[in-house]
Amino acid sequence: MLTGWVGIAGPVLFTVAFVGQELFRMEEYSPLAEPVSALAAGPNGWIQNVNFVVLGVLTMIFAVGLHLGLRPTRFGVVGPAMFFVTGIANIMGGVFFPLREDAAGVTYDPGGHQQVGMTFFLGSTLALIVISFRVARDPRWRSLRVFLVAVAVALIVGNVLMVRLVIPDDAPLHEWAGLGQRILVLGFLFPARIALSYRLIRTGREQAERQTS
Repeated sequence: MLTGWVGIAGPVLFTVAFVGQELFRMEEYSPLAEPVSALAAGPNGWIQNVNFVVLGVLTMIFAVGLHLGLRPTRFGVVGPAMFFVTGIANIMGGVFFPLREDAAGVTYDPGGHQQVGMTFFLGSTLALIVISFRVARDPRWRSLRVFLVAVAVALIVGNVLMVRLVIPDDAPLHEWAGLGQRILVLGFLFPARIALSYRLIRTGREQAERQTS
């Protein structure tokens, strides 16, 4: 059950931390236009870097707990392992590849951040797809399968739209890059992770009750 609570704590703490930073940096930072990682550039950017590291560590713990909480299957470790890799990507993004701010106050990628960001989003999407097959084999988790697949499809479509219409500097919706990212993370990815975490807590509690009865 503890890893389930860790799985919930990761997305919640990360969200509270970056929203809090946005409130204190409203004059210089636009949540609608800039991605969350842009908070790492400029004054007090270390806070967001620590936020990425904390999310990464909690994600890795959650991934291990998820693997142990699901019924074992052949190659069943793949899905949780993908989540584990996204945790490593978060840590690398915060420690080794954070965004920077130049002398003119423009945020830029000194190298590596885009790659770890792609690892996070692509790895998370693939993890949900692979895990959906595993939960289908476990009666305690089976009801989550359709939800996980739907979220994965939404993430695929959303990421394609981001790459085509939002992320490039000359894209028609580039000024809404921050909003697009937040919709994908807060509207789809984090709810799916929290749903998995809650089910992990519930199945752990049911197992504990059976052992004591």
